[in-house]
Amino acid sequence: MEQETRLTESQPASPGTVRPGGRTAKVRRAVLDATLDALADTGFHTLNMDGIAAAAGVGKTTVYRRWGSPVGLVTDLLHDMAEQSLPASDTGSLPGDLRANAELVRATLTDPRMGAVFRAVIAAAGCDEECARALGAFYRTRLGEWAPVVTRGAARGEVPAGTDPAELLRAVSAPLYYRFAVTREELTGAVAERAVAAALAAARDGVFLPE
Repeated sequence: MEQETRLTESQPASPGTVRPGGRTAKVRRAVLDATLDALADTGFHTLNMDGIAAAAGVGKTTVYRRWGSPVGLVTDLLHDMAEQSLPASDTGSLPGDLRANAELVRATLTDPRMGAVFRAVIAAAGCDEECARALGAFYRTRLGEWAPVVTRGAARGEVPAGTDPAELLRAVSAPLYYRFAVTREELTGAVAERAVAAALAAARDGVFLPE
């Protein structure tokens, strides 16, 4: 298996920059699934390359050559999560779309497995610049995918024309992540609804217009 999955370069590629097909894609899928399971079960600081290789049924040399380190595994997992994430909603109204966004964030963070994964990747990003860049790229991708809901809302007159989509969407999710990562408070539906209401009120007052 290691011969079949060996990269052609003498040095490992940056995680997330190689988009292999065939058997190599299956190896990547197995390794990333094992990484996600390990993050959910025990967190980032116990992530072990040998253990990931064993769980994925892949040779250790392949894992070390391709991903290089636990940070490399987490970085590639974040790229994969961005690629696999659900498309934005289109409920017909901006409030409805923002509620769908908030509920998606809330459901993800309160899911026992995915909540643990996000705690782990946030911890990894806090101690490694490469992982921090990957986490930032993940959220920029998600913001870009949801930006059209704000553009459509502005076209319907629900918020001022020129409202910055990314800033409005950040205002919706920021209170949820604060409770999740900082204060460890319960994320209820009411919390999500308040975040949407506050973000919408600010947008309608022009807070998210370019300066």
